[in-house]
Amino acid sequence: MLNPAVSPDVNDPNAASAPATDAARSPALWTDYLMLMKPRVMSLVVFTALTGLVCAGTPMNPVLAAVAVLCIAVGAGASGAFNMWYDADIDGRMRRTRSRPVPAGRVQGADALGLAIVLSLLSVMLLAMTTNWLAAGLLAFTIFFYAVVYTMWLKRWTVQNIVVGGLAGALPPAIGWAAASGEAPLNAWLMVLIIFVWTPPHFWALSLYTSEDYAKAGIPMLPVVKGARSTRLQILIYSLVLFPVCQAPFFTGLGSWAYLAVSGLGGAVFLVLAWRLFRSQAGEGADPRNGQLYDVKAGAVDARNLFAYSILYLFALFATLLAERMIGLGA
Repeated sequence: MLNPAVSPDVNDPNAASAPATDAARSPALWTDYLMLMKPRVMSLVVFTALTGLVCAGTPMNPVLAAVAVLCIAVGAGASGAFNMWYDADIDGRMRRTRSRPVPAGRVQGADALGLAIVLSLLSVMLLAMTTNWLAAGLLAFTIFFYAVVYTMWLKRWTVQNIVVGGLAGALPPAIGWAAASGEAPLNAWLMVLIIFVWTPPHFWALSLYTSEDYAKAGIPMLPVVKGARSTRLQILIYSLVLFPVCQAPFFTGLGSWAYLAVSGLGGAVFLVLAWRLFRSQAGEGADPRNGQLYDVKAGAVDARNLFAYSILYLFALFATLLAERMIGLGA
């Protein structure tokens, strides 16, 4: 499957044909290849990996530390390229993703696959040579898990795709920690757990106002299979679980009182937004977006608010851990 077939959006018959025509007139730009690597996702990976590396508390050559973070970023880019290659058929059917380089025809599927393979080998081998095989092995597992287990299997076959598949996005702190110290202790996996539990309410909030896209593409997202009310309930349950998980670093010594304050107050706001979402009608009826990702109609405001706040909350947690360690607080 080197060049997956692209199905046009049924509501916009010109959506697939126009970009493909433009692509035939001019070669792909470097920005198209950058987009293949999902730079927004990569930025979160880099930040959480850097936090894990610093929180390890092991003296490390700054150049080697920079190379380690770069390798993790490149590995994340490889995962994104694999995903865009394999998912080009369903990406072409969804409004949110149909302008991506492969379904839009700006980059050939074979080129996206080639880029993914090269980036995977380069990132894993360079990380092994500059740090250690534990970090490299974790990075290789992360790429494999996202590209094969999540993209090729879970995403299209089970309603638990985001729950299980979230492990790939949760591992960077452990990779960073292992790169610095050669080991991955409890605190490293606690950081992984935070992201792992955070992922379902974060992504399901988004899926509540993009469910029409997922249904059109045949992806068994929770709102499509179980309905909006069940999704809102699951978001609330995971939010309740997330709260104590985010407090745990204080009790293991990873975070200090500043972290406890941020995680506690921020978690309380998270719970309020999750409760409001549960009591709302978000996800009922047709796709409520007006246009851009955050531009939604009144019925989806609560879902949009939780989705946006969840990003801020995760950033605040890891930024606090990073700041504490840099000024000498925490374990």
